[in-house]
Amino acid sequence: MEAQKEALQRIISTLANKNEEIQNFIDTLNHTLKGVQNQLSQCSNALENSEELLEFAARSLDIKDPEEFSKAARQIKDRVTMASAFRISLKPKVSDNMTHLMVDFSQERQMLQALKFLPVPKAPEIDPVECLVADNAVTIVWRMPEEDNKIDHFVLEYRKTNFDGLPRVKDETCWELIDYIKGTEYTLSGLKFDSKYMNFRVRACNKAVAGEYSDPVTLETKALVFNLDNTSSHLNLKVEDSYVEWDPTGGKGQENKIKGKENKGSGQITVLKNNTRSGTPSPKRTSISSRSPSIRGSRDRFTGESYTVLGDTAIESGQHYWEVRAQKDCKSYSVGVAYKNLGKFDQLGKTNTSWCIHVNNWLQTTFAAKHNNKAKALDMTVPDRIGVYCDFDGGQLSFYNASSKQLLYTFKTKFTQPLLPGFMVWCGGLALSTGLQVPSAVKMLQKSENGLSGSASSLTNVTQ
Repeated sequence: MEAQKEALQRIISTLANKNEEIQNFIDTLNHTLKGVQNQLSQCSNALENSEELLEFAARSLDIKDPEEFSKAARQIKDRVTMASAFRISLKPKVSDNMTHLMVDFSQERQMLQALKFLPVPKAPEIDPVECLVADNAVTIVWRMPEEDNKIDHFVLEYRKTNFDGLPRVKDETCWELIDYIKGTEYTLSGLKFDSKYMNFRVRACNKAVAGEYSDPVTLETKALVFNLDNTSSHLNLKVEDSYVEWDPTGGKGQENKIKGKENKGSGQITVLKNNTRSGTPSPKRTSISSRSPSIRGSRDRFTGESYTVLGDTAIESGQHYWEVRAQKDCKSYSVGVAYKNLGKFDQLGKTNTSWCIHVNNWLQTTFAAKHNNKAKALDMTVPDRIGVYCDFDGGQLSFYNASSKQLLYTFKTKFTQPLLPGFMVWCGGLALSTGLQVPSAVKMLQKSENGLSGSASSLTNVTQ
């Protein structure tokens, strides 16, 4: 029996030792499990933050503005270095009890050390002396303050202004942008010079970032801009800002529309194009007796057979240029200038206060220069567009083929009063182009062709 008790005691002692070992193992497992759970939680949070950062980075790739892109890139860099995933790394060395992870950044450090950072480009310098304003085009020339072979392209911005210098804040207009210019000069062509000046600035860009803008440069881009003066036009003319067209209704359509009378169709002005000789009334037979005094306008409105409209801007000095295009089926028209005192019954070229070039396609084609009721026949083809050059101070009025710049005719006189552009049209329409500089070809022709004005001596007159 003693032997049995001793054997049972050994079994109990062994079982107690096993229980203690199991308890110790359970405690170790619990401690390890807590470490693993903590690492799982950290990794989950790191993954969530990384995905959020990746989404922000992907959106940043679509940013077009260089400054906004640079700002986003700096934010991404700061967030990456502080992100949990970046600190944990994807190459952990695990401790025996799974309580922490150790990070090895040696490979990343080598990659960062191998990067070559591009410096921010310096601001270019625009050279006003080299810039050119001519023929409704502007060529901008600039240079870098020091050689930089890392420049990828340039960005040019411009805007119109009526101020000599930078526009005032309240009058400031938006910059127009031209991107990806590879050279150090650029030409803006086909401009309408409807402002006195233009501002320009440029900046350099490399593959990473855009530099600061250059100091703005202001260039003068002044040209004559005017519209047609509807208050002066004959009632047989339908006038818009830069277009005039023959209105065979003689203003009756406008009169009925204003009075609100019957004949609903008369509220719209009918335009006669493709007229035939049998269906087109002679200008001398057009009646104005039935027109209402309320539609007649001021006493200075042209009437009778003077189918005329004037420009709304007077010329008192300087050299100016504009162009006129006639409809192909236009029967008769004149283009020229006149003093403000042109009478309401007067016709362009038939007074000593008006000068014009006249085209007549009615019955037979004639082309002539007219002044003071004298005409000089022009033996040349009528151009599609006529250019008008007026040198007020030099006392010269010239007409050109606007396409070929062939001189058509020149008047030499002494202008003693402000001039208004004048236009006459019958059975057709005229389209006007203003805001044009004097073309370089015209300037050169004026210097070499001044002697031709001697042929106009019979029409030359000094008006007082």
